[in-house]
Amino acid sequence: MLYFKGCVVREKLPGISNATEKILKKAGIDYTLLDNESCCGSFLMRTGFKNEAEEVMKNNLQDILTTNEETVLVSCAGCYNTLKNDYKALFDVELDVIHTSELVKELLAENKIHVDSTEKIVTYHDPCHLGRHSGIYEEPRDAIKTTADLVEMKRNRERSRCCGAGSGVKSAFPELALEVGCRRIQDAEEVGAEILVTSCSFCILNLENALEKTKNQDEDGSLKSVMDITELILMGMER
Repeated sequence: MLYFKGCVVREKLPGISNATEKILKKAGIDYTLLDNESCCGSFLMRTGFKNEAEEVMKNNLQDILTTNEETVLVSCAGCYNTLKNDYKALFDVELDVIHTSELVKELLAENKIHVDSTEKIVTYHDPCHLGRHSGIYEEPRDAIKTTADLVEMKRNRERSRCCGAGSGVKSAFPELALEVGCRRIQDAEEVGAEILVTSCSFCILNLENALEKTKNQDEDGSLKSVMDITELILMGMER
């Protein structure tokens, strides 16, 4: 198995890769990493730089194929959608891509990892790339339910509110991205969640910024943190 971390995890959220690698090791899964992992090309593609994106994608695809690994594990929803769907459409190459939320569900079902209850109220945010674009809704929820009480926000699954950061919005219109993110934080607050879990590193960046802003405005809010699903699972494993 090749673990493809993704740009945001590598550069800004190493806690996600640390949690993922701890889970892999605990489950006894052999994995490899790319020595010089590059971008999957998602950001360039979504922001209109098609030619540049395809060049990056070609180089990245060659690096992946050179490893001879049968399965590519990803943390980021954007990487998942790009490697699984865009690479197939552009290069007619069908990679066996699995998201960490899918793998965690499998490991729990096969009793390869065990988690205890976190005794926290958790809600789940559906990333656009993993949900609407790739149809993965239940796997993360099934995994979360093994360690926490899951409550659903009013807008979930196909009707989920975007985190506000995708398609270059966070870079080009940071105030708008933060405003949308704050609305999502409010959605989580409305159901009394203590932890907002998602499966996209880019979503986490924006939602963490939004949570910080809302905390400054309302210190009594129920929501205390934003987490990747692997971080929640690892918390349950280490209790």
